[in-house]
Amino acid sequence: MTWDIVYVRAPDGSVPALDFLKACPTKVRAMMLAVLDAVAAAPPPRFSGGGLWEAMHGDMSGYYEVRTQGQPNRTQYRLFCLLENGDESELKRRGFAKPAIAAITGMQKPWMTTFSYADYHAVRALGAEHVTQFPRRVAE
Repeated sequence: MTWDIVYVRAPDGSVPALDFLKACPTKVRAMMLAVLDAVAAAPPPRFSGGGLWEAMHGDMSGYYEVRTQGQPNRTQYRLFCLLENGDESELKRRGFAKPAIAAITGMQKPWMTTFSYADYHAVRALGAEHVTQFPRRVAE
C-alpha cells in the first residue's frame, strides 16, 4: 500500500517543509520530491535508502531525512520527516485514512559540516508539537 505524504503545519500556521522546499534550487526540490514519492510507494519500512532516505540516530532517533546536495559548492539539503503509522483506529484519531510520511521541516548546510544541537533541537521541538495534535495539523 502506498503511503500518503503530508506537510506539517506549525502552530503559527506556516508549513516549514513546504517553505524549505520552495526555497531550494529546482533540481534539489525535484530530487527531494522524487525521493519522497519513491519512499511512499515502497513503503517506508521496505524502502532501501541508498543514502537518499536515512533513519536518524541518537537524539534524532525516530526521525528520517531525505538527503541530497546541490550547488553552489555541494551544499547539503536535508528534509526531516516522521512516519505516521498505526492501526486503523489510531490513524483515524490522527486524521489520516492511511499511513503517511509527515515532512516536518528542512535545513541546508555547507558540505562537510554538521548541524548544531540547536538546529536539531528546533526540528525535534516542531516534531514533538506535531505528535501532540489530534487530529494532526497538516497543510491541505
